[in-house]
Amino acid sequence: MAEQRFIIEMGMGNDLYGQDYTKAAARAIEDAIRHSSIPMFEVLGVDHARMRVLVTVGVQEPDKLDCAALANVLAHGQVEVRAVHGGLNVVNPDSGRVTVIASAAVEAFLDPALVAGL
Repeated sequence: MAEQRFIIEMGMGNDLYGQDYTKAAARAIEDAIRHSSIPMFEVLGVDHARMRVLVTVGVQEPDKLDCAALANVLAHGQVEVRAVHGGLNVVNPDSGRVTVIASAAVEAFLDPALVAGL
């Protein structure tokens, strides 16, 4: 049987002054996982390395994301990061400074055979 998604977390992050899309995206990923605690791995005896993690990050200029650096934000699993158009660029009308806002979805997948029969 194919793997199944068992976790999805969403987050938002920003860079107020530097217009750094990767920094905003890293904060969105951290926001998505910050309050997560999943004891399932320890309880079921499943190694975190068996988990595939797909991170989708939306920003206004996806080509400015460093997806390899963002993959390092997550400590567990086989991580893939993809950049898509989304998020927001908000311009301060007084200074012209742009605030970058990123959104992130962090999904985790496992082969259900790993936990079958437990």
